[in-house]
Amino acid sequence: MDLTALDRLGPLEETPRGWSTEHVIVRDAGCTSAFAVDKSTHAVGIGGALWPFRLRAPSWRDDPLGAAMKLTVAAFAAVLMLAGGVRAAGLSPADQSAITAIETRLTPASANVAPNTETLAARMAELKVPGVSIAFIEGGKVKWVRAYGVATAGASQPVGPDTLFQAASMSKAFAAAAALKLVDQGRLDLDGDINSRLKAWKVPDSPYTAQQKITLRRLLSHTAGLTVGGFPGYPAGKPVPTILQILDGAPPSNTPAIRSFETPGGNYAYSGGGYVVAQLAIVEAGGKPYPELLDQLVLRPVGMRRSTFAQPLPEALVGHAASGHDRKGDVIPGGRNTYPEYAAASLWTTPSDYGQFYISLQDAYAARPHALLSPAGAKAMMTPIDANYGLGVAIGRWGGHAFIQHGGGNAGFQCNAFAFLDGARQGVVVMTNSDAGGALAQEITISLAKAYGWGEQDPATRGSSRRAPYSPPAAK
Repeated sequence: MDLTALDRLGPLEETPRGWSTEHVIVRDAGCTSAFAVDKSTHAVGIGGALWPFRLRAPSWRDDPLGAAMKLTVAAFAAVLMLAGGVRAAGLSPADQSAITAIETRLTPASANVAPNTETLAARMAELKVPGVSIAFIEGGKVKWVRAYGVATAGASQPVGPDTLFQAASMSKAFAAAAALKLVDQGRLDLDGDINSRLKAWKVPDSPYTAQQKITLRRLLSHTAGLTVGGFPGYPAGKPVPTILQILDGAPPSNTPAIRSFETPGGNYAYSGGGYVVAQLAIVEAGGKPYPELLDQLVLRPVGMRRSTFAQPLPEALVGHAASGHDRKGDVIPGGRNTYPEYAAASLWTTPSDYGQFYISLQDAYAARPHALLSPAGAKAMMTPIDANYGLGVAIGRWGGHAFIQHGGGNAGFQCNAFAFLDGARQGVVVMTNSDAGGALAQEITISLAKAYGWGEQDPATRGSSRRAPYSPPAAK
């Protein structure tokens, strides 16, 4: 699997803050275990008992807080089975073995690291990832879920199956699905000049668009030749721009104007800016605000009851959401950024809910009755345009089977989703509340691939790391 190009937006400001090292809470689909660490005896207190464990030497000797965190999470490793055992009773031996693999012997993402050398707890400590949530799908159902760690560093709220995470660029597949449903309704078309559909704003003419036009299909496949690869978001309390301000790079937008930088219809160049143009087209065609429209077109039909595109996150949901963390393990300012670039990065969801969406795409791919997309829409979405990218999803082959995949990275959050389109239709969604969580999501996915015997990815179906520039060459 080519997971090395998870969306990363570069360095972010960091505000030092301490980790909680006194207590750890593990949450597993309704089973919660709270315990304390006795650092002098290296024992874990669960109820009235003490469970001894072997402590590995800290990997950063010059970082006392990091070492303390490693001690705490090493204790966490000792009770992973206690937290998960209740729910494991109904799982197959293969599922139990796979869960054990990710908890006790993660496969490192780098080929230069010896395999099966890390526990999940140790890896979370090393990367300073406070929490991770996982959902595994098979045969059209979410088969098992696991959640580890805390929603906010220094606090006691555990990550649970219903904890909300930012899906970041994994939001793009929803924009594509919504657009395709509007195409089926005759309110949009995939291959016409997008400017003929736009009303409030149009892509400025340029030499790049003299012969080839920007179309919805090209916007959704990152082949429209538009600038701005990604978006950093807006910290809590900061002014948030309108979509027109984002498109023109006008204050308070913190990204440049979205403009052409190469001829449309050429090579893949990952462009969040292109998805903002698509967002405007979707909203104008649908006649409703984006969050309401996506709820109507995608979330409710799929059964995603724990998901929203609302930005900023409504106050009633904040208590159910994870906070974002930087690479030092500190909570980002305000806990979570706001993303008015809805189509590119705004979804709040859980791994289980996102898994339901991938199941709906599996159903559409197989032309099953009552699928989210029509057969024509499914074919358009899951046919590669360039660099093995379709509309909102990467596409490849693994062990002889077709798969879809996408990663995501917002400020303080990183995640990944993967699913086979045929066979047993297995897949996994991993969400973390850390800028360092992409590596962990990759390692969990690779470990599950080995545990379930998925084989190897066809090298010819790997993607591209090419990204659109923030400004066209003439503007530099």
